[in-house]
Amino acid sequence: MKFQQKGRSTERLILRPLQPNDFDNYKQALSERKAPQHFYDPGRPKINRFTKRQFTNMIQQREDMAEQDRTYVYDIFHKNGSHLGHADITTLIREEFQWGMLGYIIHNQHWNQGFGKEAVREVLKASFEDLHFHRIEAHINVDNEPSISIAEKAGMEYECTRHKFIYENDTWTDNLIYYKNS
Repeated sequence: MKFQQKGRSTERLILRPLQPNDFDNYKQALSERKAPQHFYDPGRPKINRFTKRQFTNMIQQREDMAEQDRTYVYDIFHKNGSHLGHADITTLIREEFQWGMLGYIIHNQHWNQGFGKEAVREVLKASFEDLHFHRIEAHINVDNEPSISIAEKAGMEYECTRHKFIYENDTWTDNLIYYKNS
């Protein structure tokens, strides 16, 4: 089953797949990140050797994942052109479930301006209207307060805590499950 990933927009944002001409804007946004603000913030990556070819390969990988109905990545741009981050929907299972998982990251220099909430709301709409999912979950570490706040402000509901659910950093971690149905 193939789905077309369409661009979306809100009052302040444009959400769409990356394009080759986004390279300079993307690289600049990464270089402007601040040092990590908390454990789950990756901070400023080392991008001095990040090339246009690597960027083009990343775009191609994302296109392939979308064509295979595995993951849909929506890069988040301010209408002034600034790259703010991205959100993604990963297919967990289709069949009679139509179930996906949401992830998101906003570059830390753009925090506390409502961009995460605004983007996640629109990506949830896209997941139901364009990608035809019925249920979207966000799996959030129990101590990741900024991510919990975005999920709640975007209209997702807390469902449960899945204990020892995801293996990361050499241990099984508990995750809060937030969800939204179509």
